[in-house]
Amino acid sequence: MTRIYDCSVDEERSTGMRLARSAIGRGALVVIPTDTVYGIAADAFNPEAVQKLLDAKGRDRQSPPPVLIPGIPTLDALAQDIPEPVRALVAEFWPGGLTVVLTAQSSLVWDLGETRGTVALRMPRNQVALDLLAETGPLAVSSANTSGLPSAIDVIGAEEMLGISVAVYLDGGVAGLDYEPIGDRAGDTSSTIVDATGFDTNGGKIVIVRNGVISRAAIEAVIGDALAPVGEQ
Repeated sequence: MTRIYDCSVDEERSTGMRLARSAIGRGALVVIPTDTVYGIAADAFNPEAVQKLLDAKGRDRQSPPPVLIPGIPTLDALAQDIPEPVRALVAEFWPGGLTVVLTAQSSLVWDLGETRGTVALRMPRNQVALDLLAETGPLAVSSANTSGLPSAIDVIGAEEMLGISVAVYLDGGVAGLDYEPIGDRAGDTSSTIVDATGFDTNGGKIVIVRNGVISRAAIEAVIGDALAPVGEQ
């Protein structure tokens, strides 16, 4: 039976983290809190586990999940050709609510879906998530909801949508409280996504592909005219 573990209680946190590590190791799914919304997580290097994640959400391979990482040094292990404006954004907003889309390292042996050689990376600002990532390494993590429904901001909302498709639920309280829901969808505290994969061919521009909790103004304050104008791809 699926269990929810309250990470504000030391004993439950210890048990939940141990079981979450075990679940990831055997290719099962785990729901974790992040600083933005709750996420459904799988071993990024286990294609069967990633497929389980997509199936649980009702998504196909055209919607590959982002990858959460435990620290900025992992950025260079998973991505290549990282422009300096991206490094500036990462220095300013990680850990936090910014996801960056980059060209994946060609040596990586994984299958996240139809990524076309890219990877979306984020370092979350949530200690439960970071502690788990420190033990498991990079995790494929998508918002903990079924496709078409709002992202869960608490563990009960995640469990209601995902049920027994998830082996372990880690309860870290309500997510997103440190952010304003200023993104594309009313009330949503999802991360802002920027795409740097066209940097070398589009005149050195970073493109916002999803407005989220990190505002356009905040991004522009860091990278100036390296931010593409609204509507430019």
